[in-house]
Amino acid sequence: MPFVTFEGVEGCGKSTQLAMAAARLRERGHRVVVTREPGGTPMGERLRAILMDPQERNLDPIAEWLLLEADRRQHVRDVLKPALAGAGFVLCDRYSDSTEAYQRAGRGLDAQAIALVDALARDGLIPDLTLLYDLEPEEGLARARQRDGPAVGRFESAELSFHRAVRDAYREIARREPQRVALVRADADPASVFVETWRHIEEHLSP
Repeated sequence: MPFVTFEGVEGCGKSTQLAMAAARLRERGHRVVVTREPGGTPMGERLRAILMDPQERNLDPIAEWLLLEADRRQHVRDVLKPALAGAGFVLCDRYSDSTEAYQRAGRGLDAQAIALVDALARDGLIPDLTLLYDLEPEEGLARARQRDGPAVGRFESAELSFHRAVRDAYREIARREPQRVALVRADADPASVFVETWRHIEEHLSP
């Protein structure tokens, strides 16, 4: 069962692309499991509520990271590995690349510590394909604020320098792992972006 992850800065449209990909795959008769991080399990959804809560302004960066890894460990054990044992596709909105981009680059946490703990959480599970939706952070944040209105999320409210560091880290991951990570320009309308999304899914995974 192919494992595809969808990554990118805030407001890049990855969740829309994931939904469109799931619909296309189902139309073609494939079984599809759609999930997300943080979230994806009952415990994960409770952790997500904490992590996304704009009232949690004083959440320590290391505590934030460890909550994300706890979410991932439970997600891998309870959802991802069981689903991947079957036939079809698993589509996940964010995974380990988000941790490298947001916590290592954005928050400035120790790269070796993140690599060690994340490897334990992932238990060897690596995506077959990662679709990285690349967008200028300023445009992504404008989209996110238009989408969410006055309810600006905890990550969206971070300084622009944080979001620029996140984008730079994502682009570095794509340069480092070109066989796994496909960079998709996200500055067009969703239908045009989906042409590229679907092309990469067909080329990499032959659905």
